[in-house]
Formats: sequence, C-alpha cells, structure tokens
Amino acid sequence: MLTDIEIARNAKIKPITEIALSLSLDPENDIDRYGKYKAKINDYCYENISKNQDGKLILVTAMNPTKFGEGKTTMSIGLGQALAKLGHKTVIALREPSLGPVFGIKGGAAGGGYSQVIPMEDINLHFTGDFHAVTSANNLLCALIDNHIHHENPLGIDPGKITFSRCMDMNDRALREITVGLGKRINGIPRQDGFRITAASEIMAVFCLAETLAELKEMLGNITVGYNFDNKPVYARDLKADGAMCALLKDAFSPNLAQTLEGVPVIIHGGPFANIAHGCNSIRATKAALKLADYTVTEAGFGADLGAEKFFDIKCRKAGLEPDAAVLVATVRAVRHNGEGSIEDGFRNVLAHCENLKKFNIDSVLVINRFPDDTKEELEQISELCRTNNILFSLSTAYSDGGEGSLDLAGKIVEICQKQTEKKLKFAYEIKDAVKEKIEKTVRNIYGANGVIYSQKAEEVLEQIKILGYENLPVCMAKTQYSLSDDPKLLNRPVDFDINIKDIVIQTGAGFIVVLTGDVMIMPGLPKIPSAEFIDVDENGNILNLF
Repeated sequence: MLTDIEIARNAKIKPITEIALSLSLDPENDIDRYGKYKAKINDYCYENISKNQDGKLILVTAMNPTKFGEGKTTMSIGLGQALAKLGHKTVIALREPSLGPVFGIKGGAAGGGYSQVIPMEDINLHFTGDFHAVTSANNLLCALIDNHIHHENPLGIDPGKITFSRCMDMNDRALREITVGLGKRINGIPRQDGFRITAASEIMAVFCLAETLAELKEMLGNITVGYNFDNKPVYARDLKADGAMCALLKDAFSPNLAQTLEGVPVIIHGGPFANIAHGCNSIRATKAALKLADYTVTEAGFGADLGAEKFFDIKCRKAGLEPDAAVLVATVRAVRHNGEGSIEDGFRNVLAHCENLKKFNIDSVLVINRFPDDTKEELEQISELCRTNNILFSLSTAYSDGGEGSLDLAGKIVEICQKQTEKKLKFAYEIKDAVKEKIEKTVRNIYGANGVIYSQKAEEVLEQIKILGYENLPVCMAKTQYSLSDDPKLLNRPVDFDINIKDIVIQTGAGFIVVLTGDVMIMPGLPKIPSAEFIDVDENGNILNLF
C-alpha cells in the first residue's frame, strides 16, 4: 500500500470553491481563499449561517491509546466520508495538527491512508498560520510582562509570581525551565521562566472557546499573568495587552475549510492538547459545521477519559452543545497492549470507556479500526466480547478503503440519531460544586480511582481559588493519556489507586482550572529517533517521508 503522503499527492483535489458550493456557500463572499485548496469561513458567512437549523453532532473518541495513536482522526474522516456516501450532507470538524507530534513520533492529525484531509502537507505543517498566530499572541504577552517590570513596574508585578509562560510549537525539553533577563540591567530582571508547547498555551484554549471576536478580546484580557507584591492577581488587560493580542488572532479566528480525499468538506480549526489542555477544536468550527450540514463528525483527543470528558464538561457546557451519538475507537493493538498480550484482559479498558459514555448519557458505537496485521482470531475474539457485553460495534477499514470501509458504522450512527427524540447530555459534575468535589467526582466516576492526594502546593491554590471567587469554573484534568490513572505504566483498567495532584493553575482567560496530575509535561520532548530525521525535500520541492 502507498504511504499516506503518496496517497494524498495522487488524489484528485477539488478547488476549494467547489467545496464551498457543496455547502451552499458563495465562494466570492462567504470564504477567504488561501490559494486554490484552502480557505477561511469569514465573519460575514458565520453570521449568515447562524440562522440555520443545527444538524446532528457525533463525537469520535477512543480507548486509552498506545504511543502511536489508534487512528481516531482516520475514523472520524472515514465516518464522515461514509455518511456522505449514504447521501447525507456531512461536515467533519477537526483540530489542527501541532508540529510537536509531526516531528516527534505520533505523526500529524490529518488522518491516514484513504481517510485523509488534504492538502496533507499544508495541514500538517504551517496550514493557514493559525498556530503561529497563537504563538505570537502568547509571546507578545510575555514580552509585555517583562517590559513592564523593566520600566519601573507600576503595577507592582512580583517577578517570582509570574504565572504566564512563553510557548513554541515544537517539542523541546531544554526549554521547560529557563532563566531570562541574564546579563546587564538593560536585558531585564533575571527570573525563572519556561516554555510550554503552543497547544498547551492558555491563548489556544481561549482561541477555541471564544465564540465572537468581542468575546475573544474579553477572554484574552481576563488572563492572569501573575500576582503583585500584595498577592493580588494581575490580568492581561492591566497591561493593555488584550487589543494587540486580539489583532494578532483576528484572521486566524476564522475557521479553515478543506476537504477529504473523497471531497467531503472539513472545517479544521484550533488545536489544544487533550492531556494538558481541553483537546477539542474551536467552538466556532463546530457550530459552523452544525449550521452547514445534516451530520457533523468531530473528535476529542486521546482516550475518552481525557478528550470526551473535557468535550462534555468544558466545551459542550460552554457552547450549549449536546452530541447525538458517540463513536469509541479501539484497535487490536491497543487492546492487546492494555492486556499485556491478552485480548480478553485488555478489553476491560474498552469496557471502562463504554461505561463512561453511558454515564454521560450518550449512545455510542464501538468501532474496531482494522490494521493489516490483525488476525481473524483476534478480531473475532473482540467481536464476541462485544456481543457478550451487549456493546453495539462495527469493524472499519477506513484506512485502506476510505468511506466504503465505514458504511456499516455510518448506518449504525444514523440509526441512533434517527431514534433519538430528545438530547440528554449529563455532566460528570455540576458547575456549582466546589473545585475539590469536581475533581473527586471526575477521578472516582470516570477514572475509577479510590480518591485524590493533594500536594501542599495544590492545597494552597485551592484556598486561593476560594478567596478569588473562582469556585464556579470547570476543571481541566491534565494527566497521562496512556492510563485511566496518573501513572502511564498502569495499563488496562487499574484498581485500588489514587490520583496525585501536584499543582493547580487558574486559567481565568480560558475559564477553567487546570489540575496537573502525576508527571504530565506541558512541554513534551522528542523521542530518541524523531520523525524529523526522515522528513526531507527533493530537488523538485516535493516533501518526503511526511508519514
């Protein structure tokens, strides 16, 4: 079989104007073109379609993955293509790839095989520059913080209590902890700082959760940059940074329009990590898709314990969204990995995620993403476990067969959506719950933990949250994606464990509280042999080995 990049390069790509027309959009007024095959849905269009009735919303999530990922984006694209083959007007709403995984080990986020978004090289690299805009806005705020302190510090910012850090869209462990301002006084005040990956920036979370440009500016202004010498919070608006940051993000704030290999429209916008941030594409992208299609297929990052939980408890709560159905992606590889070689043991991880989706009151289909080396015996064993546990399931060959490989899955999803009479989303916790109660409900009911162990630092922040009046914010759990616990080595469905919370960060701009568990990193590192070593460009300008 051809590689992903070879398949994408051989595809017959349609002009983006044709994709716009398939959605009943005016190519001259509703989109701003970025070359022949990419565009942004502009504000004029976004406002006009807001009057349309919403279509059905399907969430694609997954079991706890291996380090290579289990093809959640591929399944999202395959399902969208299959729904289109069945005659349904469909839009797929995805996150944008981060360069960190692209040059690391996991790869990009444009799907794979015959279920891809194209132009693949553009999307996996710079695309329309949205990530760079987020990075620039983030680092502008950092520059303004240090500049303010350098010029007599009228706000009295305590250099030892700055909470907002620099970012870049690359895995670089050497930048996790740094010292800035070294040298002469003209270089600023020396202090400890660090970088996080752009996908973990609070600016990215704000970018994805704001619904209008005015709200974007307001949320940017609400970002806490640190505390003054009286231990009172200092906000980005106090530095008069909100207007300039919003200016940098203005064009990026419009959702991007692209297409699959089969010409199905894709709106791809924003990209917060799911183990560190909330892991969903922008509210604007999802709402635009719902107004343009009968069926919208979207995804949430990593396993359902991270991506799906935060999709429901943060994104849906903020945007007033209620999914009509969910798809849980599993692979023989991941089931075997979680069971340390045993399919039957590893299936307990699948069961945990199926049960969690039921707790949110969402009807779901388990889809087994088939790989070429899966044996008939393994596939039948998983299928029989599904039957035994009364789990609605489907086998998909979306990678090798595109939309044709997910027709059975699409049929089951349509049946669920057509049977549904009213939406019924439940949350893991109530917004009025105390922060500790929100955390403990999540770790007990979703992860299956006994309880929570708080560090002294975390306890201090919890007290600070009460004093500052931020108890009514949702929680964004930051933990490993490889386990239901906070220990990546505890595979499958661990029992008799606690969740260890080492720190808590109040993100007043994004409007949630980040709870850092275990050893989760906000700046990942590259593997011993990163993908970057194999990516190249030939003498004709063709990119090589990009998956």
